[in-house]
Amino acid sequence: MRPYLDKAEPEAWKAAQALHQVITSSALERGLTPVETELMKVRASQQNGCVFCLDMHAREARVAGVPQQKLDLLAAWREATLFTERERAVLGVVEAATRLPLDENSAADLEGARAELGDAAFAAAEWVAVAINTFNRISILSEHPVRPRDAEGRIIREQSRS
Repeated sequence: MRPYLDKAEPEAWKAAQALHQVITSSALERGLTPVETELMKVRASQQNGCVFCLDMHAREARVAGVPQQKLDLLAAWREATLFTERERAVLGVVEAATRLPLDENSAADLEGARAELGDAAFAAAEWVAVAINTFNRISILSEHPVRPRDAEGRIIREQSRS
């Protein structure tokens, strides 16, 4: 088992957390909603296959007010009609930032998102995408475990086997 990056380099982890706080505050100040940012975090985590971040951000998305149906359909957001134009814009940003390098479709998504969001919110969305992709990589490389939870989200303690 590889070392957890956050434990192996606590100063780097603190700096990453501080950057995340700045990005989160900036996103809210520039008009992104908690629902929009959590949708972005869940979608990037789906694309990257980061089970730890996917588990955490799906829970945080529900707390932020994302309906379960939207979470259920998030992988097919382009085909689903439930997402608002702003949600579609931020999802286009996070998908483009997650599957680099940019191609024609990604560039079109980014241009459409910028037109929908305006420059300030668009730049904030790009920063949210950068941050979640960074944290996905930290968790994937660390192999952070996902612990079983009950219906209320509390960690279920494993029972010892006799």
